[in-house]
Amino acid sequence: MRHVIIGNGPAGVIAAETLRAQRPRDDIVLLGDEPEPPYSRMAIPYLLSGDIGEAGTYLRKGADHFARLRITLRQAAAQSVNTNARTVLLSDGGLLGDGGALSDGGVLAYDRLLLATGSSPADPPIPGIDQPGVLTCWTLADARKIAQSVQSGTRVLQLGAGFIGCIIMESITARGAALTVVEMGDRVVPRMMPPGASALIKRWCEGKGVRILTGAKATRIDRDASGLHVKLEHGETLDVDIVISATGVRPKIGFLAGSGIATQTGILVDDRMRTNAADVYAAGDCVEAVEFATETRFVNAIQLNAADQARIAALNMAGRPTRSQGALAVNVLDTFGLISASFGQWQGVAGGDRTELSDDSAFKYLRLEFDGDVLAGATSLGLTEHVGVIRGLIQSRTRLGPWKARLMRDPTQLMAAYLACAQAAA
Repeated sequence: MRHVIIGNGPAGVIAAETLRAQRPRDDIVLLGDEPEPPYSRMAIPYLLSGDIGEAGTYLRKGADHFARLRITLRQAAAQSVNTNARTVLLSDGGLLGDGGALSDGGVLAYDRLLLATGSSPADPPIPGIDQPGVLTCWTLADARKIAQSVQSGTRVLQLGAGFIGCIIMESITARGAALTVVEMGDRVVPRMMPPGASALIKRWCEGKGVRILTGAKATRIDRDASGLHVKLEHGETLDVDIVISATGVRPKIGFLAGSGIATQTGILVDDRMRTNAADVYAAGDCVEAVEFATETRFVNAIQLNAADQARIAALNMAGRPTRSQGALAVNVLDTFGLISASFGQWQGVAGGDRTELSDDSAFKYLRLEFDGDVLAGATSLGLTEHVGVIRGLIQSRTRLGPWKARLMRDPTQLMAAYLACAQAAA
């Protein structure tokens, strides 16, 4: 049997390794559309900061890792999928390592197919966004351009203070750049943090020398001999050398048009990571999966869910029926060393209770959201000792009973609540 995996990020790699462990004699082909070995995009900020070299971003360090597992790496972009013929049309880039000829005329046949194509940058519709000097920060090629362009004294404007924007700020300033960030939302990371936590993150970044403008929208970008000129909706014009667009990502699914594979924002899957097409599975950032508590579909582009979905998809592809309990919304952010996280229904639930603790001077924040006596969501900033307990309580849907009232009074008692309620359940 031949398993074809489109996408060689964390989801694709984990799926390929899981398949090999389960199906030692099958053919496994792992497709990636970039020339580098499989790597982690989340390591790019550390590359830009100079903490690691390019090899430090690679997901597997041994040069012969995939060859030893008899997983064939191939550089090729998927152009389309024919689910009736069970083929993938490729824009062929060649083989990475040993492997031999795999396709005839750019067509690769499969018995089982995994779509793990991840996300791609979603540039805003701003006139001039395609000007020279406007960069994204998503691939190793992007990182090389930024490293060449951003030096000490470079005036950099970053569009977006969401998840991606906040994790690359430190690496940009570490290069000596003067950084201004423009976020059209009313606060930083508006899609993963409530106002109290967002305000602390903004103040923390400003303390590191970053100028942050929230509620601001770029309306056009012009270029002349002196550099780039970014006009903002409220009238100000920012004169800079480089613009980095970090306004978010979207599932990379355009090649599925006409395939019959069901998509909305992402690829629709069931609890076995199956699509509506026979023997076609999907995992990772390209997937629109069901949230475990609300049973609503969402795209949660984080490596934690991608890894879990990849393992489940691969086990099912290998003939071992395995179900997902549903995806958990988790966001963990490192911004200049300030660690923040949000879990589950961090915005709160209708009719639910909430408790909030904030120590602004120490940059510590904790907010808990309850659905009855069950912890439904949480936000934590500067309090990393609670992260594992929060996830455990939310994902297990543990009934807190009298401990809910105690947590409403003092949300830092999470560990005691977890131990007491887990023992009671046992």
